[in-house]
Amino acid sequence: MTVDVSAGSFYNGLILSEMRRIEMTSTTNTTGAARTRDLAFIALMAALTAVCAWITVPFGPVPFTLQTFAVFLALALLGGKRGTAAIVLYLCLGLVGVPVFAGFSGGVGALLGPTGGYLLGFLATGLVYWAITARLGDGLPVKLAALILGLAVCYAFGTLWFMRVYTEPTTLGATLMLCVIPYLPVDAVKLALALAISRRVGKAIHF
Repeated sequence: MTVDVSAGSFYNGLILSEMRRIEMTSTTNTTGAARTRDLAFIALMAALTAVCAWITVPFGPVPFTLQTFAVFLALALLGGKRGTAAIVLYLCLGLVGVPVFAGFSGGVGALLGPTGGYLLGFLATGLVYWAITARLGDGLPVKLAALILGLAVCYAFGTLWFMRVYTEPTTLGATLMLCVIPYLPVDAVKLALALAISRRVGKAIHF
């Protein structure tokens, strides 16, 4: 009995080649699907931030809104990179004139106004969260600390901006009492709620 070794090797080679091709195609399809899913959630969180901005309670020069809740949720749910991308998308929509900011406003004027620093501060919050979680992981204590620090940076940037742009002269203490202190208890509730929701939703969508 004679065994054709060369023919066997040839067919084995074809089988291995086809298996590699199928594996590469599967990997490519999986990567494409994941990218599409990421883009969809980024767009969804940007839209949610706009909706939260429209839920407004007038209070002095800086109204109460749910924007910070949406920012917290985007970062805690999507992670630093994708969450920051959602914030960038939201700000870009407002920059080109889409009325996604509080009071259904949009455009360059809204970003350059007295409260524009807090809007741009959302981006700082995202970058701080991204940097911290990329280095220390995304455990709950790290997420909490990163969001708190990110919010502090947002408030610092927004407060200095407000003092610079606001038409009436104001001191740092007066600005903090006007634009920061009254909002801290509400922001604490928003942060806790965002973390709780992100944990539940994250398990369902496998983020």
